[in-house]
Amino acid sequence: MTHAAGPGRGTAVARERRRRGRPRLPTPAYVAGLLLVTAAVVALDVVTGTAVRLFPLLIFLPAIISGLGSVRQTIGASAWVLLVVAGTTSFLGAELDDSLMAGGFTALFGVLSVVGCRYRVRREEEVDRLRSSASALQRLIVRPLPLRTGDVEVDGLYQPATEDTLVGGDMYEVAATPHGMRVLIADVQGKGLPAIGTALVVLGSFREAAYREATLAGVVDALEKSVVRQNTFATQTGERERFVTALVLDFGRDAEVEAINCGHLAPYVIRGGDAGQVSLGEPAVPLGLAALAAEPRTVARFAFPPGATLLLCTDGVTEARDPGGAFYPLGRRLRAWAADPPARLAQAVGADLREFTGGTPRDDVAILTLRRSGPRTGPGSEPGSGPGSEPGTERGTASADA
Repeated sequence: MTHAAGPGRGTAVARERRRRGRPRLPTPAYVAGLLLVTAAVVALDVVTGTAVRLFPLLIFLPAIISGLGSVRQTIGASAWVLLVVAGTTSFLGAELDDSLMAGGFTALFGVLSVVGCRYRVRREEEVDRLRSSASALQRLIVRPLPLRTGDVEVDGLYQPATEDTLVGGDMYEVAATPHGMRVLIADVQGKGLPAIGTALVVLGSFREAAYREATLAGVVDALEKSVVRQNTFATQTGERERFVTALVLDFGRDAEVEAINCGHLAPYVIRGGDAGQVSLGEPAVPLGLAALAAEPRTVARFAFPPGATLLLCTDGVTEARDPGGAFYPLGRRLRAWAADPPARLAQAVGADLREFTGGTPRDDVAILTLRRSGPRTGPGSEPGSGPGSEPGTERGTASADA
């Protein structure tokens, strides 16, 4: 997954570009353009000698530069055109009144071009600042991938639905803790800034609870409380309450994975040339709705041996439709790739999804792939062991997905 530069570096680059008055034309192209256009127009006037003069058209040259170059380049073009117009009218022997009128219009258009260029540059600087803020927010939500922790290689894809938008309501996180590697993938109800705010709350809570809580159930309880607090605050400020579907996993030292499914999509396992969706039992209620459930959330377990690949995703993948209205067949696609899955499976699914939908999907898309590469090479290669067995858990098995 490709990510932008770090916050400090990105901000410094943006400041440097603004200091230079970006964007600007390359100096050779700028100078060559001015000289060639000027020479062509003036030569036509001098050679043809027609009554209709062409050189006044040069007054539009600064306006063109103002849309492409910097303020300094626009000022230079305006001054150059004013000199050329004054020199040409003098060479052609124009009347004094005509020369003054031509010079006045040229100067006026030059000033307007400079003002327009300055306005354009300020607007682009504002857009740069907004994009820098969005990039920083994206880095809070989206962990740079790929990464390796213990014997698990993690890769992923993050694609907000809105074009040119860097963040959305989908999220994921990977935390290598003393209790084991813990993974979160979640989807906030709704879109827009309120959904992003809830996503940040859930991420912050997971990053703290994943290290603090000894059990996976404790981590999920902490996430539940954070969403409830966020909803309480939202109602006080006039916003509506939101729930969050989430899948939380715990990778311990053995070949099993603990999972608590809070209304989210179950993961897919690719192993031994086959692919299927893991059965985690009946999903529990989403985060924020535990008070409405009759029973507490339970932990399920499923096998994840060396050589297997686990794929997690949000419903932006499974609910994507083609132009005819058919849903994206993720299970069938994964089975077709099971014998030889792509090295970067998440990117392959994303590219196939865009081709299937005929463009950008209409919902946010988050995909995580986790590949068990083999046994550990020595002590300390895994952050720690997972929690022990808890009563009331059920064992999940991989099943085919239609």
